[in-house]
Amino acid sequence: MTDNLNSLRDTLLAAISAATAPDALDAVRVEALGKQGRITGLLKTLGGMTPDERQVQGPAIHALREAVTTAIAARKAALDAAVLNARLAAETLDMTLPVDLPATGTVHPVSQVMDELAEIFADLGFAVATGPEIETDWHNFSALNIPETHPARAMHDTFYLAGMPADGDERTVKRVLRTHTSPVQIRTMMDQPPPIRIIAPGRTYRSDSDATHTPMFHQVEGLVIDKGITLGHLKWTLETFLKAFFEREDIVLRLRPSYFPFTEPSAEIDVGYTLVKGKRVIGGSGDDENGGWLEVLGSGMVHPKVIAACGLDPAEWQGFAFGCGIDRLAMLKYGMDDLRAFFDGDIRWLKHYGFASLDVPTLSGGVGA
Repeated sequence: MTDNLNSLRDTLLAAISAATAPDALDAVRVEALGKQGRITGLLKTLGGMTPDERQVQGPAIHALREAVTTAIAARKAALDAAVLNARLAAETLDMTLPVDLPATGTVHPVSQVMDELAEIFADLGFAVATGPEIETDWHNFSALNIPETHPARAMHDTFYLAGMPADGDERTVKRVLRTHTSPVQIRTMMDQPPPIRIIAPGRTYRSDSDATHTPMFHQVEGLVIDKGITLGHLKWTLETFLKAFFEREDIVLRLRPSYFPFTEPSAEIDVGYTLVKGKRVIGGSGDDENGGWLEVLGSGMVHPKVIAACGLDPAEWQGFAFGCGIDRLAMLKYGMDDLRAFFDGDIRWLKHYGFASLDVPTLSGGVGA
């Protein structure tokens, strides 16, 4: 029996090695391991053997099946690689050829709104600042007046990163996917002297997903640090921004008292809208019988503890900060009703809502489409 198994093993392995095409290899597989295959037949004989015979022959037959299965898998991988290499060699693409016009690519609404924000705030004297998306716990929370036990941490649904080295420094012990772009404000205040006027657009991450929330979303935050800054400067800046963004002069704001650990006092910014054929159109007083209010921004005066954490004297320097979701701004301005579609990668959606590459936002030509 052992000699027969060794002979069958050599025969099958030789046939596997000689197979030069996937079809030929599959024929060998069926011959050996199919329902009527030679190894399958041997396995069926185990039931009729005595326990002593089964103890001897069982391992040998199973070893044969394992050897043949492994050889078939290895040969299949080699044949597939050969087919792929031949296809890659035959199918070439000349990257020097000119693009066929009109080009079908479009600019994503989020990218377009980011350009609109940069254009508007550049006119107000703001620079664009960036920072890492993997942040330290200190920059993301502690420096923003959100200590370890603060309940505000629970509101952020944070993605913590495991396995990061701890060197005993509070600023590097823990790392997270940033829950907001506020750490960019901290890094800017620590790296450059006041006065400071920046916006910080970028990707942020929170464990949340529905029609108006996604685990990854885009946010823009603004920061002004100078002497003699008041809440009036904040209101004027946001009013000017929203009028330019929505390209309407009848923008009406409402400031509602709120709470953020990193600002004091804090305010939610609502913008008035009017119902036109059942749809919300930004503009007009929210107190009209055909209107209402939409929350669009969070804002406030920078907390003195945040200023002090960055090495500045809060008795000398004051400031304001604000933040909002870029995806939400795009939804309000361009009439989109589901945030999840922003990340589905549906080319039909992008063709409908996307922008031509030459639609560069300018204040003189209009920041919108």
